Amino acid sequence: MPASTPFHLGLTPERIIDAAQQLTRESNLFGWSIRDLARRLQVTPSVIYHHVGGKDLLAKRVAERVIASIHAPDGALEWQEWFRRLLIDAVYPAAVSHPGVAKWLLMHGVPFPSAAGIFEVGIGKLERAGIEPGALIAYSAIMNNATLTISMGDERLLHEEDGPRDHAAMMAEFQRAYTDHPRMAALSDEFIAGFAEGGETAARLREQYYRYVVEVTLTGVASGAGPA
Repeated sequence: MPASTPFHLGLTPERIIDAAQQLTRESNLFGWSIRDLARRLQVTPSVIYHHVGGKDLLAKRVAERVIASIHAPDGALEWQEWFRRLLIDAVYPAAVSHPGVAKWLLMHGVPFPSAAGIFEVGIGKLERAGIEPGALIAYSAIMNNATLTISMGDERLLHEEDGPRDHAAMMAEFQRAYTDHPRMAALSDEFIAGFAEGGETAARLREQYYRYVVEVTLTGVASGAGPA
């Protein structure tokens, strides 16, 4: 029996996607390569290609798993509360724990059967609320704003290790630039500083900003609603 056989024994597409999902949690969907995944599984890259395919297909499979883990809120909820619970309680934790998936969804859409039920309920709620100019546009705006905001946070997270090193110099530069502009100085001190600090402070600010974007988006969509 060839010496390499034990490395392939029991390896399945599911195990490969498990490892890809774990790498995504640890870094970012766009932060690991097929070689990284092969090292994790102690196989050659060709084995990954044979069982599943290349990085694009693996990224799709990881995104599909994340979407499948998201469940629709109680259908009896009023439409704004339904979207609020979907985006804050379900979408946010699932996407944030898998950095890069939000960006993938923005690039490719959501071509997964598991998302169909959520889509149908959401569209139905917007239609019954009489949203103008249309439920499809409103649904797209709500979901895209949420996904884009998460993606922006993921991008910041990619460079967060630079924060401690550059934080002091960055803030000193802001303070010099905004000496005569107190409102900009306040923005620097109260908002930018927290993101630059990284860690739990930045994570808390990202979630706070996300919640704000969700509320503003829902309020904007509601302003186009017809008679209830």
